[in-house]
Amino acid sequence: MWRGPMVIALSVLSLSACTAPDSGSVRPPATSTAALPYRIGPADTLSVFVYGAPDLSVHGIPVRPDGRIAIPLVPSIVAAGKTPQELGVEITHKLSKFVRDPNVTVIVDSFHGMMGSEIRVIGGGSKPIAVPYVDHITMLDLVTDMGGLPKFAAGNDAYVIRRTPQGDRKIPVRLGALINQGDMSQDIPLMPGDILVIPQTMF
Repeated sequence: MWRGPMVIALSVLSLSACTAPDSGSVRPPATSTAALPYRIGPADTLSVFVYGAPDLSVHGIPVRPDGRIAIPLVPSIVAAGKTPQELGVEITHKLSKFVRDPNVTVIVDSFHGMMGSEIRVIGGGSKPIAVPYVDHITMLDLVTDMGGLPKFAAGNDAYVIRRTPQGDRKIPVRLGALINQGDMSQDIPLMPGDILVIPQTMF
């Protein structure tokens, strides 16, 4: 559980100096929360600072129910589901059309969308669970962290509910084929806030 303020700065001028991550590094298990990036959610409030341009800096911007925010020169941009760094990159890109070498800092002032950083699993005759989101987590990672499919799960009838600014999407996924036949086409990437629904078999 987050217990302190979070300030995340993004300097476009220093991006070129960043080194690429080691391709041999191992992704931490989804049950680990040590390195989880916070994902902005609806009703969060943000501040965006543009160094050297106080007229472009704004404070206490609410993330609207559709997941968007508005700042000077950028009347509409999706914030929900992104980390502050990712949002900063997009704002920087858009401001670069008007400002030379913008230097952007995004701050989350208040947190109301933290549940959006989890993936929830319901159905299958088991108690609902929530798994912390980790970058690049896939369906196979999630099922592995669950300890496999529940005993009475109708795995091939499962589906993911994904909430987007355009509305909920229903994504079918054949978990039985993934786990029992190794059908990797069913190993879909997951997003923060996804809900995996596993119907319960009658037998």
